[in-house]
Amino acid sequence: MAAALVGMASPAMAQVELSMYYPIAVGGPLTQVVDGMVSDFHKANPDIKVNAIYAGNYDDTRVRALSALKSGEKAQLSVLFSIDVYDLMEQDVIVPFSDVATSAEEKAWLNSFYPALMANGTIDGKVWGVPFQRSTIVLYYNKDAFKEVGLDPNSPPKTWAEMTEAAKKLTKDGRWGVSVPSTGYPYWMFQAFAIQNGIELMSADGTKTYFDSPAAIEALQYWRDLGAKHKVMPEGTVEWGTLRQAFLQGQTAMMWHTTGNLTAVKKEAKFDFGVAMLPASKRLGSPTGGGNFYLFKSATPEERKAALTFIRFMTAPERVAQWSIATGYVGVSPASYETKALKDYAASFPQAIVARDQLEHAVAEFSTYETGRVREALSNAVQSALTGRQTPEAAMKEAQATAERLLKSFQ
Repeated sequence: MAAALVGMASPAMAQVELSMYYPIAVGGPLTQVVDGMVSDFHKANPDIKVNAIYAGNYDDTRVRALSALKSGEKAQLSVLFSIDVYDLMEQDVIVPFSDVATSAEEKAWLNSFYPALMANGTIDGKVWGVPFQRSTIVLYYNKDAFKEVGLDPNSPPKTWAEMTEAAKKLTKDGRWGVSVPSTGYPYWMFQAFAIQNGIELMSADGTKTYFDSPAAIEALQYWRDLGAKHKVMPEGTVEWGTLRQAFLQGQTAMMWHTTGNLTAVKKEAKFDFGVAMLPASKRLGSPTGGGNFYLFKSATPEERKAALTFIRFMTAPERVAQWSIATGYVGVSPASYETKALKDYAASFPQAIVARDQLEHAVAEFSTYETGRVREALSNAVQSALTGRQTPEAAMKEAQATAERLLKSFQ
């Protein structure tokens, strides 16, 4: 009888413990939001414990996660840049979701996301990354400033020419007409200009770049001209990390920035503001941005199954809606915008659906093999042109030569 009682008192099923490396790269209380969602998961899944390891920005997180894997530490999943997929594949540290999510229900889940957000994570017919912390670039504008200079606060600029003219009217002592950040992610902002001017900067297979195309050079020239010629934007570089505060403090009337800043702007703005799609030259367009979930190859089959359970929980429509409202990041699935929470939020705050609507015109964020070094060459070229160290043509030709050298072995 004593032996039987001991058996009845044996502990419950052992927990599967997961380590998730997570980037906090945008303003706002994102750590608390993620912690809250993880806590909700634990309540619903007591047999799985997720340890969220916050590791700085995306690059810091990738370095820390890969260092942990190389040193033999346990790590099963991470949110990393969607554009890191080629590097992660090259280093053989991730497995495709399409090899793990094999049931009919799981396959349906993989097909539930917006195609534009799946583009970066789908390679050679396999899904390597699942979207979560995703964004597009949008135009934030100060409606009060528009009214002040006689511009219609409900008609933001729809073309480059309209943006230039509006910015000229808005520029005055202590306030720029428009600001586009060129530190942090200069390649990303430049990709938006290039797309709008009708050029994709890389091939779909990640082996070629088109930096020195006339349309790309023209796009960079326009960006430089906003500061150097039209005097409606600071000449040189504009800081990514401080631009949101500059906008909130009235130091710029318009800014290009990630929709991931939307909730923070909403909470802090002391003026009426609008959000619009980025203006067009030859077409509308923005690159997608942000992070995907990845599954690390070192995880055991049991850990992969548990990680998949967690990721499906985090990307369920109700939680995606919760995440989008709390942060401003775009809802990653059409179903998330059908939830009552996001419908009600969009009805009271229509700025929240601009990023979603822009997905129709969005393209995959810049990503190639040797992504880090190719991206660095492009970012350096953009900054070199904006600061006047090189002409846009010379800077882009130099970046193209570097990219061709780095990608030659993959062609």
